[in-house]
Amino acid sequence: MHPAATSITTFGLYAVATGIGLTLVPELVLSPLGIPAPTEIWIRMVGALAVPLGYYYWVCGRANAVAFFHASVHGRIVFAALLALLVARFAAPVQLLLFAGIDLAGAAWTAYGLRTAARAESGTPV
Repeated sequence: MHPAATSITTFGLYAVATGIGLTLVPELVLSPLGIPAPTEIWIRMVGALAVPLGYYYWVCGRANAVAFFHASVHGRIVFAALLALLVARFAAPVQLLLFAGIDLAGAAWTAYGLRTAARAESGTPV
């Protein structure tokens, strides 16, 4: 198993669990963060989108899809930056930065696994 695969599969499970929560009971996910659950359908749509995305992460992690690992690092950094922009520019709840932090931590974990594998392949000491 590739050193980055565990971070990808773990992130996939996190995304699926969060997505199911946002789809079925958004108040359960958002109220502990102090964010009132919106009554509009969009939060459930975001949750519904997170479920298959999390599944993609899980499958790619299990399949050692290294190209996906690289792309996910960039994608999660962009997502975190966009959440920060929403907070800074559009007065989104500051608690969204918790989700950004989780994404950045996951991206760092995956990047570390990618670097570890690259060093092992090149014979450089870890």
